[in-house]
Amino acid sequence: MMIEKMSDFFTARADGYDAHMLNDVEGCKDGYVKMAELLPDAVTNILDLGCGTGLELDEIFKIYPNIKVIGVDLTKAMLDRLKQKHPDKDLTLINASYFNYNFGIEKFDAIISFQTMHHFPHDKKIELYSRVYSALKPGGRYIECDYMLIEQKDEDFLFKENERIRKEQNISDDEFYHFDTPCTISNQIEMLRKARFEKVEMVWRVENTTIIVADKTII
Repeated sequence: MMIEKMSDFFTARADGYDAHMLNDVEGCKDGYVKMAELLPDAVTNILDLGCGTGLELDEIFKIYPNIKVIGVDLTKAMLDRLKQKHPDKDLTLINASYFNYNFGIEKFDAIISFQTMHHFPHDKKIELYSRVYSALKPGGRYIECDYMLIEQKDEDFLFKENERIRKEQNISDDEFYHFDTPCTISNQIEMLRKARFEKVEMVWRVENTTIIVADKTII
């Protein structure tokens, strides 16, 4: 099995991405709607990590047409499609890795991610979630909809497979290549708690498509 660089993988699939996610991935179509409903009522700005073509934003703009959005994604072809869909919206699109992009401090009412975090190990996610926590305003909310598992053995198998394939292809640990390594719901919750989120809970799940909400307490 040959795996592709993350940006190459999604560039090659940009044309059919929306149809695939809406029609082929169980739970995603409803998940986009649910994510929009879970945003805080008074939200004025959000950061979208791995925004892609913005399927979640399609739903968010229906409820919050004037919301200000910063979207970060590795794949320019996906960002181009997002901009074409919403030329009239307050969108700032960043073609970069969200692991490297500076989120700022206490800047956002909400931060979201949809089907993007299931490619990374625990340590990188905890580091990212800590930056997410810092970038949220007090009372802010992080919403993650992603491919998540129940059984630890399934998570362990996929991480070992990823490690094996990377060794076969001489891919270093710090390179972004596409291979699904979803974590269990309990591990996802624990990672967010390690990143200082006080209130973390799973709020919705259809098949493996799962939404976790993490709130930053008002001090």
